[in-house]
Amino acid sequence: MLPDARHTDLRPVLVVEDSADDFDTVVKAAMLANVNNRLIHAADADVAQRLLASAPASTFAFMLLDYDLPGMDGLALLDHIRRDSALADLSVVVFTASINPRDRIAFCAAGASAFHVKSVQHADCLRTLESIFALWLGRTALPNGSAIVPRAWRPA
Repeated sequence: MLPDARHTDLRPVLVVEDSADDFDTVVKAAMLANVNNRLIHAADADVAQRLLASAPASTFAFMLLDYDLPGMDGLALLDHIRRDSALADLSVVVFTASINPRDRIAFCAAGASAFHVKSVQHADCLRTLESIFALWLGRTALPNGSAIVPRAWRPA
């Protein structure tokens, strides 16, 4: 993360991840990125759906979503989210081990806000997650002085 980046969104992040080790990596990356947001862990799509049903989508800064989940997979969960008008503004960032281009295309077509592949190299994985937090929790300054401000997915 760039030293002058400021996290402006302090809402919790919903992390839908079935692997305890991968969730620990998310937590470590958040600490390295000086993220003060609470990370709410959902180990599967059913838990995520219950959490989303019990609070408005605006409760969360964004959802970090794995693809390979027990029961309903991440793509099916994303499809459910995008079909629910109450969840339409929720930014969903996919973070998956899948390197299959068809999966990226499917997630983008289903309305993913972003798609990132988990690196098998732990340090690379941490850097990717730090970048995700920097981008989706505030304004990330670029070397040329411009800024990226992410927008939630909007149906066409």
